[in-house]
Amino acid sequence: MIEIKDLAVKYGDFTAVKDLNIEIQDGEFFTFLGPSGCGKTTTLRCISGFEKASNGQIVASGTDLSGLLPEERNLGFVFQSYALFPSMNVYENIAFGLKAHKVNKKIIKSKVESVAQRTGITEHLNKKVSELSGGQQQRIAIARALVLEPRILLMDEPLSNLDAKLRISMREEIKRLQKELGITTIYVTHDQEEAMAISDRIAVFNLGRLEQIGTPQEIYNHPKSEFVARFIGDINLLSGKAEEKIKENCGYDKMQKCYIRPQKIMVQSKGQKQEDDDQICLTGKVAGFEFLGSYSKVKIDTGDDTVIYSTIFNNDNQFLIGDEVTLCIRKDDILAFGGDAHEQ
Repeated sequence: MIEIKDLAVKYGDFTAVKDLNIEIQDGEFFTFLGPSGCGKTTTLRCISGFEKASNGQIVASGTDLSGLLPEERNLGFVFQSYALFPSMNVYENIAFGLKAHKVNKKIIKSKVESVAQRTGITEHLNKKVSELSGGQQQRIAIARALVLEPRILLMDEPLSNLDAKLRISMREEIKRLQKELGITTIYVTHDQEEAMAISDRIAVFNLGRLEQIGTPQEIYNHPKSEFVARFIGDINLLSGKAEEKIKENCGYDKMQKCYIRPQKIMVQSKGQKQEDDDQICLTGKVAGFEFLGSYSKVKIDTGDDTVIYSTIFNNDNQFLIGDEVTLCIRKDDILAFGGDAHEQ
């Protein structure tokens, strides 16, 4: 287990990380997620020893890491830039850490070949790094970290330099490899979809503070703050007559802000669906329609300059701009924040 206790990092008058407390379980794929400058990479660097905390402790398996140098912590680190040595071939890059620890050459060869096989780069061991693609270089960076058999793997935005399709395939590979090895992994990203796809649990950061920890499903479906609701996935902020009707029917006070996820809104031809005790129905006109293959996006104008977006997965419903429609929202799917009531 990794325990981050009351961690704070300050640079003069600026506080980058504030009173952070997190527990990460053995074998867990745990992600630090948040916008740029929120403190996620700073926290990762504190764990690695590359950054010094102003206050607090980081404990791994009962050992306080505070007084240890980075090389004494038995951690693997995959950098955003990969930090490979261009003058060395792939084998030499992977073996570098083992050579620095003066490991026997036969053992180095065995370990490098083993980790190369696991990461799918055996055929490239004698090639120069410059000859390989970004995805292959990323595999080398992971192999170089894993060959030292670290107890914890740290990854700082490792996919940010790859194109969209390669990022998806590589995140699947990282997840597969992590589960196969059972290694505790802490992953930093600003990409919500990436975090949702690969994480066992996610810590959402904002302005140096922890907003929420939970599984991807918990973070998405039950955000504990307005920031998390808006940062994770698409969401509608309700306003105008739609907001008034929902607050009146659900008992929310005037100061609360009400949100609804696009896929939680059912859209049908006008008059096809009536209200009941569990849901609220609104009328409007289709202001935009995008067919995106497996799903479609509908933009609905409910009047008084209020626009609501819906995501529909039944492509039998092909709406035209100007169509009059009814949109229904289940009361349980509304997310409300602020005001006198507690955040939901």
